[in-house]
Amino acid sequence: MISEWFQRVGSSVPRGFSRYFILELLKKKSHTGKEIIDYAAEQSNGIWKPSPGLIYPLLGRLLDEGLIDETKDGKYQLTQKGAETAQDVDKVNDIVKKQLEVLFRLGNVGRFVAIDLLEKIFTMGSILSSNVTKMTDEETQKYKKFLQDELKKIDESSAKKGKKIKIE
Repeated sequence: MISEWFQRVGSSVPRGFSRYFILELLKKKSHTGKEIIDYAAEQSNGIWKPSPGLIYPLLGRLLDEGLIDETKDGKYQLTQKGAETAQDVDKVNDIVKKQLEVLFRLGNVGRFVAIDLLEKIFTMGSILSSNVTKMTDEETQKYKKFLQDELKKIDESSAKKGKKIKIE
């Protein structure tokens, strides 16, 4: 999954991606900071090798936010809060992916619009994922309702055109 992302965007790593990358990686198993750096380089075929100056302060922030813990052997693992945050990010990614699939089905115009929106969506997703722990329940619910309403509009529009798009 992550290596496919690198193939699409090349070396332009959007702001906040490192945070998402770490949470995704730690969902599978615990890793040291060096293992995280090495895995990033391996998955990107050497295109992206995050520096220790990026990874270790970011791990410190994730520790401060309670999203990860450090084990006695120096490895980092997700906490329950971190797992829930990663799961929320996955849900937002799924919603965005479904919306982009609709745009790509619209042909070249949709494709150009979708490509332009990708950068904005990654930026928005990064900001949201880095601030999700600071959002109030009301803000989270408001954002969730907005995304659900947008999906409903897409579903209704497709139904009018006689197309069925399953959006969960």
